[in-house]
Amino acid sequence: MSCRRRCGRLAGFVGAVPQRLTFVDNATAGANAVLRSLRWRAGERIVIADHAYPGVKNAVRFVAERFGLELVEARVPWPLPGPEALVEAFAATLAGGARLAIVDHVFAPLAVVSPIEEIVRLCRARGVPVLVDGAHAPGMLPLELDALAEQGMDWYVGNCHKWLCAPKGCGFLYATPAGQRDLHPTVVSNFYGEGYEQEFAWPGTHDPSARLAVTAALEFIEALDVDCYQSELVGQARAAADIVADAWRVAPGAPLGMYAAMVTLPLPVEEAGTEEAARRWRKRLLDEHRIEVPLFAVNGRLWLRFSAQVYNDLSDYEALARVFG
Repeated sequence: MSCRRRCGRLAGFVGAVPQRLTFVDNATAGANAVLRSLRWRAGERIVIADHAYPGVKNAVRFVAERFGLELVEARVPWPLPGPEALVEAFAATLAGGARLAIVDHVFAPLAVVSPIEEIVRLCRARGVPVLVDGAHAPGMLPLELDALAEQGMDWYVGNCHKWLCAPKGCGFLYATPAGQRDLHPTVVSNFYGEGYEQEFAWPGTHDPSARLAVTAALEFIEALDVDCYQSELVGQARAAADIVADAWRVAPGAPLGMYAAMVTLPLPVEEAGTEEAARRWRKRLLDEHRIEVPLFAVNGRLWLRFSAQVYNDLSDYEALARVFG
């Protein structure tokens, strides 16, 4: 099966017309393609959340510095009281208008799932094009990208190597017909000017192995039953949150209903939250306890983000709970 046909197979899984979906190396590459294809004018505004993925924020910084744009951050409170706080943060920032809004479907450091439909509709009402960074969403969450586009989304980027279980080196970019106009891959190669599908299908010589493996990854998840797979991830993550939070006497950073397969908890240590401290504690957990888990410094405090997956069981989280329990 060719990469083009495999892309069509993926499109069906995420609720997209095949002609709107194309492979990219990862979600960040897709976001860069959008950012670097737009015809910017000095002084235009880009809205992005302060807790957005750092790689995408850096790409925004790059185009802002290059074209004299105004980078405006939607201030998301953390800990987060509820989904309405996310909507309010974007509403306040979009009041001044924008050339583009970038919205995280699942915030990578915070692990919370955005009320994406409501935020997209908010942007549409203000006439602001929307790029959704859905790096963690494919496989973790049910996706209907065409339906989301009808509500106002223009572009969506996602990864296949996370919850979709494909190898690293494969993501996708979704673009509406309007969003495909003047949209080019970050690496411009032989087929420049020959249209969205053709240009993105050949970004120069590369190894297509990860893209070719997507079908096998989809078959694996479908064999588990997609709904069961996703509900198992959510159930396991919430059960794990109860175990660890109770042992550490802490509370998650947001209501449990805002999480899917990942949960964030404050690390129960009396230490200022810095990037250096986060790296040190991550290494200590790995070296001393053989636990691999990311930590982040957010608003002066250390936060740990754990994930659920079908090859884990609750004993894995009980081991984490005992570290500080």
